[in-house]
Amino acid sequence: MSKSATNFVHALVAVLGGNAAYFLLEKYLPVRAHHAPFKFDLGMIVDFWFCLVAFGIVKTVAGRRDRSRQD
Repeated sequence: MSKSATNFVHALVAVLGGNAAYFLLEKYLPVRAHHAPFKFDLGMIVDFWFCLVAFGIVKTVAGRRDRSRQD
């Protein structure tokens, strides 16, 4: 698989996983962290943060898997 296709898959998994985690945990977050549709609010920033953390996890796992294959 090409490098750009690999990056796309990593980003897709991160966005889907981050959004899933956010919407599953949204009811436990403070009311200000809830996202209102079609508005830029704190909830959107929190959702982005979930996706960013998921992207870091995906890249870390992929990097470790690649290093273990090289050994």
